Formats: sequence, structure tokens, C-alpha cells
Amino acid sequence: SMPSEMLLKIFSYLDAVSLLCVGCVNKHFYHLANDNGIWLKIYSSCFRPKGTIWKMKSEQTETVSLDCAALYDRKPGYWKKEYIFKQIAAVKTRVMRLVKPVDLYTGLPCKNKEAMKVSGLSWIIVLKDKNGKEHVMEKANLSFKDTSVTILWYSTNWPCLDILTTLKLFGVVPLLPDQSRDLSKNGPRRRSLIAEYHLANLTESSVALGADKLVQLFSLNPGLLVGLWKEKNEIAFIMVSLHYHQLLERSTLGSSAV
Repeated sequence: SMPSEMLLKIFSYLDAVSLLCVGCVNKHFYHLANDNGIWLKIYSSCFRPKGTIWKMKSEQTETVSLDCAALYDRKPGYWKKEYIFKQIAAVKTRVMRLVKPVDLYTGLPCKNKEAMKVSGLSWIIVLKDKNGKEHVMEKANLSFKDTSVTILWYSTNWPCLDILTTLKLFGVVPLLPDQSRDLSKNGPRRRSLIAEYHLANLTESSVALGADKLVQLFSLNPGLLVGLWKEKNEIAFIMVSLHYHQLLERSTLGSSAV
């Protein structure tokens, strides 16, 4: 295998998101990708590291002295955590500025849509079957209204309804929103559980709202609609409506266990 020194040299050219991803390859890569030297370089390119004295000269920022403790007296991964916490705090500050102005008519933040875009917020559903396997549905259509957002998932590859037990609705935010290219689902992200629904015996245990020639609608509290094909009794689409009241908090500060 390639020597660790050479791998560290290669890793030193990666950006933060790529470094986090490569750390998930195996245990050896994880330890190398926690290298304080690499992360301090990334950190100092964005923030002023503690113990560093900065001097302005010829319109350039020059490091005059850097306490060696920043590298050698810290546990591996220290500067990675510091960088991630700082980035999360910076995004949170920007979001809070956007949600501060309140609409006098609704009493809700005026710029909810913009705040969600800045945070990189999206929503996914996770369907769990009787064997414990999870089926993640990522792609969704969003419709923003004055007081709520409606999210629609549709597909031709839904798992069989008869084997499904639960549906979980998650808010998902990229760990580093400003750097997550096209918010790839393979990048580092955080999930927050918003609601959980039971799908066993769906047609008997839920409320039938209506139907047309092809699809029958069922309602599950809170706010979930499931459309089933009449002929096959399989999922056609799933829709949920989320009120803006504390939606950002519910979508980003959910269960720490997921």
C-alpha cells in the first residue's frame, strides 16, 4: 500500500468536503484525514486560529508566529472539529439574520424560503420494511406558500407496500452548505427526525380522503398524504405539508440519534 506520508501529501490538496468524504473510506484513511496539520491549514484559510498573531503588510495577511501547541498539543481531529463548528455557526448566523424580519400579517418570518436555501435544507423520507432494510427517497418537488411548504415524492420504484412498516420524515442539511457542490447525497450531511408514521395495515388504520379512477388518497397525522394505485394497491406518491412555525428548528435540530 501507499506510504502514509504520501497519502498525507495527497490529502493536503483536498478541500474540506473531499477530506471528510475520503475519511469514510476505511479506518486508516479516517485517521490520516484527521491530521491536525491539514485541517489547521484549511481552518486558517477561513478563520483566525487561536494562538496566532497576524500582521498586515503590503495588503497581505502574514502569519508572524504560530504557537506550536496548535499542532502538537491537540488531539487528532481537533482542528477538523473546530473548522466544522465555525462553519456551522457562520451559516446559522446568516440564517438567523434572514428569519428575524417577521410578516405582520402571518406572524412568520418573511424570508423563510431564502433562509432554507442558505442552510441547504431539504427533506427526505425513509421507508423501513419488515426485514429492517431502509429505502431512502431523496428527490422531491417543493411548493412554497405563504405559511407552509408542500413536499411531493413520486417514483416508479417504490418498495412494495405490503412489506413496509414505518415511514420517517427527515430534514437534511449539508455539514458545510457553502462548500457542498450540488448538495450531493454522498456528501457529509446531518439528518433531523421530524415525524414518524406507521404504514402497517395502511388502508385499514388511516383515513380515506377520496379517490379518482386511478388513485386513492389516505391521510396520516400529522400532515401526510399517501396516494395508492387502485389496481395494485401500491404507492403512487407521498405528500406532506409543513407549517413554517419553527420549521427550520424542527428540520435541523431533531433527534441526535439519527
